[in-house]
Amino acid sequence: MTSRSKWFAAGGALLLVALAGGAAFYSVAGDAGNSASCRAARPLAAAMAPLARGEVAAVQVHASPMPTPDLAFNGPDGAPTTLSAFRGKVVLVNLWATWCPPCLKEMPSLDALQTALGGPDFAVVAINIDTRNLDKPKAWLAQREIKALTYYADPQARVFQELRAARKVDGMPVSLIVDRDGCELAILPGPADWASADAKALIGAALKRP
Repeated sequence: MTSRSKWFAAGGALLLVALAGGAAFYSVAGDAGNSASCRAARPLAAAMAPLARGEVAAVQVHASPMPTPDLAFNGPDGAPTTLSAFRGKVVLVNLWATWCPPCLKEMPSLDALQTALGGPDFAVVAINIDTRNLDKPKAWLAQREIKALTYYADPQARVFQELRAARKVDGMPVSLIVDRDGCELAILPGPADWASADAKALIGAALKRP
């Protein structure tokens, strides 16, 4: 088992303990409405597939992009928001927690990716799912001078439960690349160096309109 696999398995075990007793249910609103736009994203996914290499070789690009659950979480002011609020942008959704060592290791690279590419067309949406000591995640980010990432959080960790039900994700971290229409282009179960040239090339391909 590789170090990446060990980290992923350990993260899954910890998360399952943290969420013990919580049922995982989800629904995707507007699947039928999104299906046509997701079919239209197939050429975009096909262009991305050869770029899942090097530091992002473990990224799984979908031959047939699919509607993403409209994940609900809190914005930086604590007000509720959803993934659909980001329509019109390509989004890298990342779930992380302070109890997940590989999550913490990749946070600086996510911050660097947001610094390099963030803007009107792209955003890193890193959602913290700590369910205890809710001041700890912000303090950890501040101590490490991670400033480019907007702070999003789901203290009930329902976003993970939804993805686990929808995609059978069992560990942390997990990242999704979602297109402008809310279609999931790719998923990565595990960490990556998102500041690498390989990652930027993959995201760059996702930014090109089909």
